[in-house]
Amino acid sequence: MMKFLFMMIFMIPLCFMKNMFWLVQMMLFFMMFLFMNLNLNIMCFFNMSYMFYCDIISFGLILLSIWICSLMIMASESLFKLNFYFNFFLFNVIFLLIMLYLTFSVLNLLLFYFFFEASLIPTLLLIIGWGYQPERIQAGMYLLFYTLFGSLPLLMGIIYIFNDLNTMTIYFLKFFNMNMYLLYISMIFAFLVKMPMYFVHLWLPKAHVEAPVSGSMILAGIMLKLGGYGLLRVMIFLQEVNLKLNYIWIIISLVGGLFISMKCFCQVDMKSLIAYSSVAHMSMVIGGIMVMNYWGFIGSYILMISHGLCSSGMFCLANINYERLHSRSLYINSGMMNFMPSMSLWWFLLLSSNMAAPPSLNLLGEISLINSLVSWSNISMILLMMISFFSAGYSLYLYSYIQHGKYFQGLYSFYVGSSREYLLLFLHWFPLNMMILKVDFISIWF
Repeated sequence: MMKFLFMMIFMIPLCFMKNMFWLVQMMLFFMMFLFMNLNLNIMCFFNMSYMFYCDIISFGLILLSIWICSLMIMASESLFKLNFYFNFFLFNVIFLLIMLYLTFSVLNLLLFYFFFEASLIPTLLLIIGWGYQPERIQAGMYLLFYTLFGSLPLLMGIIYIFNDLNTMTIYFLKFFNMNMYLLYISMIFAFLVKMPMYFVHLWLPKAHVEAPVSGSMILAGIMLKLGGYGLLRVMIFLQEVNLKLNYIWIIISLVGGLFISMKCFCQVDMKSLIAYSSVAHMSMVIGGIMVMNYWGFIGSYILMISHGLCSSGMFCLANINYERLHSRSLYINSGMMNFMPSMSLWWFLLLSSNMAAPPSLNLLGEISLINSLVSWSNISMILLMMISFFSAGYSLYLYSYIQHGKYFQGLYSFYVGSSREYLLLFLHWFPLNMMILKVDFISIWF
């Protein structure tokens, strides 16, 4: 694990050299393929040392982090063209990747907390430094204070665990059962805010709307997954309390997911609609983790990976339209099929994946989550049915509104998609729909 960390650290000087923008991106692609070929011991932890380890949950999320970070650079070509502090942007992306890599691979709970919080800083810099509107300062404050407010009890909980058990090693905590309500709330609240759960989700649409395309990609692709990863880790030693209280979180998530799905139909901003759809998908992930059965854990893991690729790809599409029309409004973006028929194919492919159509990984994840939640309670079937139906509804609403109809009369100049943009969208869509061929391994890993 250390070799990849050093590889990322030694990429930092490249960020400040001349004409290295695309080389850094190629290096990240190269590192991703190196990491993919690690020798997996699928039954347990592997590559383990005193500080670092990797198991299958970490492995998938680290792969996703490297992939999304390389695509972030690819999507931000306009910074390079305009010479808009792109060296500092590259440094920011590499620093963020290092923090995420350490978060997913560190063995100590306190270090996990440290890197979990540290990943907030480069994200905040991305939003405030390269965002589009003055409201980005307010969005950054929302992001910062929501996360910090939720994370302070987590720090207290980790210190209490160390005092009580004399260990903070994640691997050893599975041998303990901590039946304490206050500890349970303090340990999971930070992750529920990060997911985000309904009631504490307000920072997400604000941050997404104000963030540049790279900020939206990393927020949707990885930052939401930090919450799911943390929950999967702490549920191991909080099982007993969770079995008593899980109905609260499942009810909030499913009812909230339904409300948010309906709210998607009220949006007139493309990025806002995609951000709210992320909250609706993450509500199902929370439900699957809280049920604490085999299907729920597998479904949550698969949906986290697939949502990371799918949502990131949709933000790329929204940005491609924004770069041409300088507006994210659905009214101004209508009739795009007249201008960019090939881009409307990519809109359709990614939105169909978003509504969990085959052969995407989203379908597999949602089927597993529906299985797990219906086995927990038959009544949840009604809410799940409505969430799935509305998910298809707002995806089609977004597609038909943007692609069909009369185009905006104020458009004087326009240019079609470049090969870079088509490649970027292909690199989101291809793993999202082809990994389903390999998914039989995931069931063995769990």
